[in-house]
Amino acid sequence: MEPPEGRSEATREVSPEGRSEATRKVVTGEREAPSDRVLTVPNALSALRLILVPVFLYLLLVAHENAWAVAILMFSGFSDWADGKIARLVANQSSKLGALLDPAVDRIYMIAVPVALAVAGIVPWWLVITLVVRDGLLAGTLPILRSRGLTALPVAYIGKAATFALMSGFPLVLLGQWDALWSRVILACGWAFVIWGMAMYLWSGVLYLIQVRMVLALPRVGVSVFGVPPLAGESVATREDADE
Repeated sequence: MEPPEGRSEATREVSPEGRSEATRKVVTGEREAPSDRVLTVPNALSALRLILVPVFLYLLLVAHENAWAVAILMFSGFSDWADGKIARLVANQSSKLGALLDPAVDRIYMIAVPVALAVAGIVPWWLVITLVVRDGLLAGTLPILRSRGLTALPVAYIGKAATFALMSGFPLVLLGQWDALWSRVILACGWAFVIWGMAMYLWSGVLYLIQVRMVLALPRVGVSVFGVPPLAGESVATREDADE
């Protein structure tokens, strides 16, 4: 059937099945699936941040070049924000490697930076121990998640806010080590970020453990709630749906 006069083929209404893949993603808000690519801009930024960790430690603890150490922390914070934006907004920049590398580098910074500052006598050791114990408790829940077929739980917004506050506060605390009025003002701001970030970091850990407690109610992978092991390639959820 010919389209009405004045209405082009391109403007003819089509069914959802006939939409192009690009149009479907725009309409539904679906994000691009991570690819197997290695050479992407976000991965390069994450790798550069990882390389800068020992450089930061050398500048702070050996060379005592606090200004350059602060510059590295500021660059690392900016690049962490930039690689996330690029991966989400630019085509072909989201990758499976990046999904693992970026949070891993974040964890390394969250341990290396406060430990280095404690060694330098800038922050107290109890703060570092609290951070490490919190991360250790959460890491200890991974076997529970994997036994239920999960690799991780969704990251809560408060956890992201806590990481942002801490990684903003530590450079400011380091920048506040000069004997000047402007430095003391920055030091006070830095400690405000660190204290607030510490509170949110601990609370996000409590929320994570509550989620893990809810996961414990789920059946283990490969064990059917009906007492019959699922078939190869069949999940417990599929077996339950079939029996309803």
